[in-house]
Amino acid sequence: MNNLNFSDKILLNALHEDIGNGDITTSSLIAEKHVSKAEIIAKSDFMLAGIPFVERTFQLIDKNIKFIIFKKDGSHVKTRDVIAKITGNTRNILMAERTALNLLQRLSGTATLTDRYVQRVKGLKVKIADTRKTAPGLRIFDKYAVRTGGGHNHRYGLFDGVLIKDNHIAAAGGVGKAVKLAGSKVHHLLKIEVEVKNIPEVKEALSAGADVIMLDNMPVKEMKKAVSIIRPKGPDVLIEASGNITLENVRSIAETGVDLISVGALTHSAPAADISMNIV
Repeated sequence: MNNLNFSDKILLNALHEDIGNGDITTSSLIAEKHVSKAEIIAKSDFMLAGIPFVERTFQLIDKNIKFIIFKKDGSHVKTRDVIAKITGNTRNILMAERTALNLLQRLSGTATLTDRYVQRVKGLKVKIADTRKTAPGLRIFDKYAVRTGGGHNHRYGLFDGVLIKDNHIAAAGGVGKAVKLAGSKVHHLLKIEVEVKNIPEVKEALSAGADVIMLDNMPVKEMKKAVSIIRPKGPDVLIEASGNITLENVRSIAETGVDLISVGALTHSAPAADISMNIV
């Protein structure tokens, strides 16, 4: 276990969660040395993400399982496309099936939704990014899926970036105080981002020296005004839009001139892709 990488440990925990002490149904019905061929098939149209992790899931159960990939991550898969073929011990294939498909369906759904957002802002100089609103324990996979869909990763966790949010501001005594306090505590290589909700807070964040200003849940008209205030005084300040971003309004938000649009829905509300595995 100590020699396994982080993603392997997550996959093993997921397998153990499902298998426990053994697959009662499969061991009751299938001979120990029975061999089968199986296909992973798309049952809808979507962008594929997670196939290397799926292959690894089967290998963690049985290193002798042969896994042939026909569709690579980032490809647009059509209904009835064969994504991969699997050959090996039937018991082991069936034990890995559900964990593997659950992951593939989730990640493909995230990549598909991310791609839709990216396409909506095509031609504009803005990045679509994720948030920390990921499934507990699956963040490494969720953020991989966002990248596969053409999006960008925001900070990975609490440890790799300063993001001052509303509760921090309330506890610190205001936007300006929070920004200055953070600036006095963290090292010079870290950017300081702060969340603001209105124009007075925008001005306060700018005066305090924030490196990134997040416009949280602002109407589009107010976002335009905020950008017009920030750009002349802070040309190097990154501007992020966040909160209630949808496929319907993302382009109008992007047209305000923000640099980054973070969308929690990419990882917390993406519909799972429809995928199945069939013994052939």
